[in-house]
Amino acid sequence: MTGTAGSSGAAAAGDIGVQPYWELTFDADGDPDAGQRDRLVAGAARERVTDLLVFAHGWNNDRSMATSLYGRFFAPFPAMAGAGVRLGYAGVIWPAMRFADEPIPDFPPAPAGLPTVPAGPPLLEDATLRALARCFPGRELTLRRVQELLAGRPEARSAFDEYARLVRDLVSVRANSPAERLAEDLGAGMPAMLTDDPLGVCEIFTAALEKCGHQELFGDGLKRLWNGAKEFLRQSSYYGMKRRSGVVGQLGLGPVLGALVESAPGVRIHLIGHSFGARLVSYALRGMPAGDTAVKSVTLLQAAFSHYAFAARLPHDPDHGGALQGVQQRVDGPMVACFSGHDSALGMLYPLASKLSGDSASFLGLFDRWGAIGHDGIQAVDGTRSVRLGAAVPGAGCVNIDASSVVRDGPPPAGAHSDICHGELARVVLGAGRVTRE
Repeated sequence: MTGTAGSSGAAAAGDIGVQPYWELTFDADGDPDAGQRDRLVAGAARERVTDLLVFAHGWNNDRSMATSLYGRFFAPFPAMAGAGVRLGYAGVIWPAMRFADEPIPDFPPAPAGLPTVPAGPPLLEDATLRALARCFPGRELTLRRVQELLAGRPEARSAFDEYARLVRDLVSVRANSPAERLAEDLGAGMPAMLTDDPLGVCEIFTAALEKCGHQELFGDGLKRLWNGAKEFLRQSSYYGMKRRSGVVGQLGLGPVLGALVESAPGVRIHLIGHSFGARLVSYALRGMPAGDTAVKSVTLLQAAFSHYAFAARLPHDPDHGGALQGVQQRVDGPMVACFSGHDSALGMLYPLASKLSGDSASFLGLFDRWGAIGHDGIQAVDGTRSVRLGAAVPGAGCVNIDASSVVRDGPPPAGAHSDICHGELARVVLGAGRVTRE
């Protein structure tokens, strides 16, 4: 099993700070650590858990960083739970990563030995190379050559062609595999960055970095486009993880939750996902047994997938719907999307990385068609309601909450994408699940 986070099966109490806590580790194919799965299934009933909070991270570096996120996010929950509520906590660990030069607000600058890289030339530092090699096993030679090209920044079109070929090979998957089938939110095909002219792709990403306020772009002429080439690598690897999130959700977490409900039929499940983890928990709904009503709420935090994913009809193509159309109806309660205008990863870079070949390269109208839920909420779903942060969450249906007042800190290129550890967002989760104190 690839990408496992250790053999202990559960985090030590000091790792999280809330109890009872279970860890669920999945490999890239969605296969769970069987021991961890069994401990959760048996433990939820033994601990008489009434409400189980299941959190899936987005990109991160390793298990240590994921559990640090879960501990920080869950810290205020025990004091907020209502009388008679027995909370349980589960953290999903799946093979995803972030680049070491992408800091997370309020987290230590060097978690797990991965230092934050200061502004400088667009290099692939060794720490990120090793993390990429763990996420995409068997591709270390490819990554070494990518590293060489970024370090040299040759001023030749052929170098960009070679670089793009290597990056695209890095994130390729077997034809007709689950990873390929669960890659898309709109059924629209492979994004342009994986098919279009490499030099043009690097030009567009360089321009996007400038629009995001990235101050340290190095070089001029063709050398300057290697800044965009580094971003192309980042976005391509994130696309691979986005694709993987659907596999882990539908083929991994969904069946585990189904087994849990059989063992502890009274437990109320509340799914929480950040970034690609929001996509993971959404696909988990599709992987649960039909007719199951155990999931009482879903909270999507800065969700990195299409804002049309749940739509029955796409505004630009009314004969087709999103890949997850109707899945929100499997929630016996609300599906809440918290979004922020300070998230430049989703406000600018995500739609560029998602757009298709043949679309205009202009930034105008980019968000309408290729926007992410974490940028402006769930779109084109009838009955979706918008409420202010801090207001009561409706008891059913899709709900959008603008969290820009708290999700606001973070430097470029990601902006506030990972600024999610706030008591206000904890209250959203517990309010959506109807487990807060009166």
